[in-house]
Amino acid sequence: MLLTSELSAVSQGIQLAIAPVFLLNAVAAMIGAVAGRLARIIDRARYVETQIEDTTDALKLSRLQDELQLLRRRSHLVNWCIALLIVCAILIGSTIVFLFFSETLEVNFARTATVTFMVGVVSFLLALLSFFAETLLSAKILTLPKTK
Repeated sequence: MLLTSELSAVSQGIQLAIAPVFLLNAVAAMIGAVAGRLARIIDRARYVETQIEDTTDALKLSRLQDELQLLRRRSHLVNWCIALLIVCAILIGSTIVFLFFSETLEVNFARTATVTFMVGVVSFLLALLSFFAETLLSAKILTLPKTK
């Protein structure tokens, strides 16, 4: 049976580990959103590739090849974004483990937890920048008529 002080330590360890869990939730949601974008990019690239094979018009072929190149650049950005999000999730998960062990095992992992959390947040910010760059790039494909 756990002593009251041990139960209190476990309880406090769980409370400390809760805050990073919210960031993990955001990372998981973002991975889902970005994976959806990647699927649409792949679908569009496959469609453009079939259009390239079927066209004989030089102007249309040039536009399609430009679009395919842009889709490749977008897919690279999305892949980087997903990789950074996975790194972030691993680091934040490690932070949770270090915080919990620091509290329950009375081993000082505070510095390690701080470093893993900060590097995880930096990874998340870099993923957001990659996502932002991809969304800006996606707007280049649009050929909307100019308004008067």
